[in-house]
Amino acid sequence: MATTSRTSKTYTISLPPDLASKAEFLARRDSRTMSELFREAFRNYYARQTQDLFDEAAAYAATRNPHGYTEADVPRLIKEVRASKPVRPAKATVGKAS
Repeated sequence: MATTSRTSKTYTISLPPDLASKAEFLARRDSRTMSELFREAFRNYYARQTQDLFDEAAAYAATRNPHGYTEADVPRLIKEVRASKPVRPAKATVGKAS
């Protein structure tokens, strides 16, 4: 006898009556099960949260590059910084006695 296992996890949720009625209406209107309705709601919620995180990161990143440098500017900027630093004298090496 073969046993099959679920490929999904089951959750029990509770909703206030007015929200439950709205959810049931939407499920009937769209010919969906309640599970499908809540899966889609979660996908949308997760996508929005993820987009909000990216938007926050982009806003922060925008403050970290006020001059608008791009990757193409990096070699030039390195040369400029290196050219502006004073040249350090070479260290003298002490030879070993044989």
